Amino acid sequence: MGSPQAAFGAACVVLGAALSFAPSAGADPGPVGPLYVDHVEWAKWGDLSSLRVYPTDAARALTRTPGSTVEAEQAWAEVLALSPDAGFPGMHEQFLCHWTFAEMAEPGKTSWNLEPWRPEVTPEAMLAAGCNPGGSEEPF
Repeated sequence: MGSPQAAFGAACVVLGAALSFAPSAGADPGPVGPLYVDHVEWAKWGDLSSLRVYPTDAARALTRTPGSTVEAEQAWAEVLALSPDAGFPGMHEQFLCHWTFAEMAEPGKTSWNLEPWRPEVTPEAMLAAGCNPGGSEEPF
């Protein structure tokens, strides 16, 4: 066994190393949990699939704020993190349409529904179709 002084010295080295990696007092630990997307889930309507995106209250509030493009892209990254298979062509554009207009058109709508079977269209056509190009919103 080593001397008490050696043990104390070793403990000080370990403690010093641990403290050097600890966050400083008052440091922001970063966000906990989702910022903009609570959860997502895939649903079926006959043979057609639909990704249900459930926005957080923070996302709903931000959608009413002009210039929230950075936050919209962060929210889309959250969608992809929760459902990596959501990156079908046109899904990002549907999401941005919902981010921009869903709370104005239908405040508090339970989910923003994105479908991989919808055609890719211009932003004007997307808006004219109520974010649902190629057919009406599914009835469920």
